[in-house]
Order: sequence, then C-alpha cells, then structure tokens
Amino acid sequence: PISVRPYPHHHRIRLLMRGGTDGRNTARAIDALRRGWAVRVSADDGAIRLMAVEGADAVTLAGFDPDGRADILISAARAETLKLANQLAAADPDLPVLVARMPWIDADVATAIADPVLDLASPLKGPFLASPLPAPQAAKAALRLARLAGILPAYFLLEGDGTVEVDVSLTDIAAYEDTIHLAIATRANLPVSASEMAEIVAFRSPDEPREHVALIVGKRDASPPVVRLHSECLTGDVLGSLKCDCGPQLHHALHQIAGAPWGVLLYLRQEGRGIGLVNKLRAYALQDQGFDTVDANVRLGFAIDARDFSVAARMLDLLGVGTVRLLTNNPNKVVGLEAAGIRVAERLPIILPANPHNERYLATKRDRTGHQL
Repeated sequence: PISVRPYPHHHRIRLLMRGGTDGRNTARAIDALRRGWAVRVSADDGAIRLMAVEGADAVTLAGFDPDGRADILISAARAETLKLANQLAAADPDLPVLVARMPWIDADVATAIADPVLDLASPLKGPFLASPLPAPQAAKAALRLARLAGILPAYFLLEGDGTVEVDVSLTDIAAYEDTIHLAIATRANLPVSASEMAEIVAFRSPDEPREHVALIVGKRDASPPVVRLHSECLTGDVLGSLKCDCGPQLHHALHQIAGAPWGVLLYLRQEGRGIGLVNKLRAYALQDQGFDTVDANVRLGFAIDARDFSVAARMLDLLGVGTVRLLTNNPNKVVGLEAAGIRVAERLPIILPANPHNERYLATKRDRTGHQL
C-alpha cells in the first residue's frame, strides 16, 4: 500500500490503494445503473446481464428483454417478505434470490416486488416462485453494486450475450470498495456561529461525485483534537426534522468542539447511514407502517449501517491528525477509525433530550445498534 502523510496545509493528492485496479469501471457501472442502462456483471461462476428494476420502464425494459423472459433478482431479506427465503438466508441481506418471471409480471409489478414501501398500497399478487441462480457469485456482486449505486437491490436478469453499456467484474467491484482516491480540493476560512475561528476543507475523489468536508475549529496545537464524524442528514440538518437527532447533534457538537482548544467536524456524505437520501425516505415510509429504523433498512435490502468510516480516517490522515478525542455515542465509529489507523484517545458522549417523534428511534439505536452515552 501507498500511504503519504502530507503537511496539513499542503494541497496534495494522496493515493491509498489496497485493490488490484482503481475501481473506476465500477464507477461507470454505477452511473449506468442510475441512468436505467443495462450492465453485465461477471465472476468466476459466470456472467449475468442486468437492468435495475428501479431504472426500468416499459420502453427500456422492452429493449433489454423483448421476449419478457427476464427473471427478477432480489435480496434474501426482501425474498423472506415474499415467502421465498428462510429466516437464516434473510439474516444476510447480501445473499441473492431469483424470482421466476411470470407473464403477469411487468415493470409495475416488478417495482412492487422490489420496493417494500408499496406493500400496503399495492398488495403483491403472487404467488412467487424462486428459480436457481445461474451465477451466485455474480448475483451477489450485483446486489452489492446496487447498494453502492444507492438504488434498490433488485434487477431484471438475463443470461447469455447481449448489448450492455458497461461490463464490470467482481474484482472491479472489490477494487472500488477497497480503493480510495482522496484529495484536498480546496480550503478557506469560514467563520461560523459556534466559532469565528474556523477553516473549511473540501475533499474530492475522482471515483464518485460526493464531496466530503471538514471544518477545523480553533487554533491547532499539540493536543488531540475533539473530532465529530457527522453523516449528512438533509432532513435533520437542514429541514429540522424531529424524527432523528441529527440536527441537534450537529450543532451541539460544533459548540463542544468550539469549547475545546481545537477540533474537527467531518461532514460525511453518507446520508441515511450510507443508503442515500431516497432510500432513507423509503425507510421513513416503512417506519410510518410500524417498522423501526433497523428493520426498515433490512426490509429494503440494505445493511443496518452501510457507512464507511475509513473515509473519515483518510480525511483525518490528510489533515495530519493521527489521534483524536471522538465525540460520539456510537462505538462502531471508534472501531472503524482505529481499524483504519486513527487512535481514539477518548470517547466523549453527546447527551441530548429526546422528543415525542424520535423517542423510538433513539431507543432503537440504544437497544439494537449499541449506542451508548
């Protein structure tokens, strides 16, 4: 591996690579899926052609599958809801399940199969039958690719040759996940309400459009900074949502950092614990149907927490920070940073009152994901 620790104020690109390729082919496949285009995913056990259910419509589906014979690939967690997988398989959302195509399954029905939010509004017709997977490794990689793209993990699937926009392999996807190209794009002074002595630093990667930022508050010295890893939350941070505690945590953290000799707020573009804004809103809709935040994510076919805290570690490394006092109630953030080489000298809790709208959410974080005060 290559690891360069630049001087904190030197705008230098740092390349950190653990995979065999740079993963940019995966970035092209992600873009294709989000546009509704077909891709081919290959692994040692074969190749499959795929079109994301979320991106398909009557016209594009007819072009991809003119004979109407494409089966539907979904996650085991979703298949369990459709009575197509056992509980053991459903416990691993990465496992793929193939739904046999029936004549009455068109793009609209496939969407209802893929999206659990529609279960009450559009009861599933069924019964659905499972088919053998033609290439299980490739199918599992395809589900991972959908999650990286921030779309529902559900595809129309065909075997054999055919035109696709992008060919991507299991190795490409693994390289994309294991490779970080991160650069400091720019930095500027930014006085904020918590402290007039603050500097904002923007980070950019050629592999994805999301740009992370750091806010350095106070005058840097030799002491470990107070650091907050804050995942983007449009609804809480900007709109003042009462369903979560993100907005109050953000502002409370800024004031705690401002009260220390110095500190860093990392604002990570990992909305909805890494599943993206659209899927987070789908999870909200499922919460309205009675599911808690954990079950909602799993029901959608995503991990309970899909965030990658090694990105935060790379940002700190680029800033020349190796030891932190971490402001968090989430022990997984401590584990994630330390696994990526950042020493956590102390964990500082964030203690805020609940409200009637987020009491259940906070209890779920405490009881099911191990959050501590």
